[in-house]
Amino acid sequence: MAAIMRQVLYALVPGTLALAWFQGVGVFVHLAVALVTAVAVEAAVQWLRRRPATAALSDHSVLVTGWILALAVPPLAPWWVTASATLFAVLFGKHLYGGLGFNPFNPAMVGYVMALIAFPREMTFWFPAAAPGDWPVGAWEAVRGVLVGLDAPTLDALTGATPLDLLHTGAPPGGALAVESGPGWMVAPLLFLAGGLWLLRCRLIDFRIPAGMLGAMALLATLLWLLPGEQPDPLFHLLAGGTLLGAFFVATDPVSAATTARGRWVYGAGIGALALLIREFGGYPDGVAFAVLLMNGAAPFIDYCFRPRRATG
Repeated sequence: MAAIMRQVLYALVPGTLALAWFQGVGVFVHLAVALVTAVAVEAAVQWLRRRPATAALSDHSVLVTGWILALAVPPLAPWWVTASATLFAVLFGKHLYGGLGFNPFNPAMVGYVMALIAFPREMTFWFPAAAPGDWPVGAWEAVRGVLVGLDAPTLDALTGATPLDLLHTGAPPGGALAVESGPGWMVAPLLFLAGGLWLLRCRLIDFRIPAGMLGAMALLATLLWLLPGEQPDPLFHLLAGGTLLGAFFVATDPVSAATTARGRWVYGAGIGALALLIREFGGYPDGVAFAVLLMNGAAPFIDYCFRPRRATG
């Protein structure tokens, strides 16, 4: 398990560096806060349960939870948003059910959804990703903003809508949307795709889940795109938001995902379809986290429906 989790962490590095390149050093501050909080909470829980903390921490799974969660937090959000979300993820997403191997829901997505619901304003503090290193504030100002906070007028002037936010509020799809959102939003997802393909090459994740998720999302997005009215093309949905990060690093969680071969196709397709429907018709711009949690809940039933039949006679 530890070797697999280390490979997942390595695969996250390129996309994380790209995100920091376009969104500023606040990404690293939130990453540090998430990792420290995750380790501290994990160790505290093991101490309360009178179990050795070293064994629980050595599998690195809690680091993956904290890392993925930190990537979903805006670079100028207060540090306590990440700390609270990570605390909630480890306690209520993992240990409430008995710890690693018993959690029915992905812990990182549990923490992320909590942050979206509890801190809706703070979860919008994204920079318009225009060009590498083109940050509205300097590095030290960004660190101070995360640790101490910036006043509301300053934050409103510095932050901007993400591509999915623009689409959700009625911005025109296609070229106008790409210009408003900036090219930087495409770089990190493509590097997360590269990291996910590397995990596939190493046979650390099953291709059925990301293939089912991306295939279902692309198919449904194509159908909507062909209907009358303005809709973004399928490629936009595949690159925007947490689609590629979710497909390769979240949906493939071996504990909360479906385990049967055919069931994984259905599980992945369900995530892709639900995520797109939430984006188009729901109250949140990006529905990947909600889709993952919904399909986590459905995974046992999916596996039941596709369980191997026993030979008779």
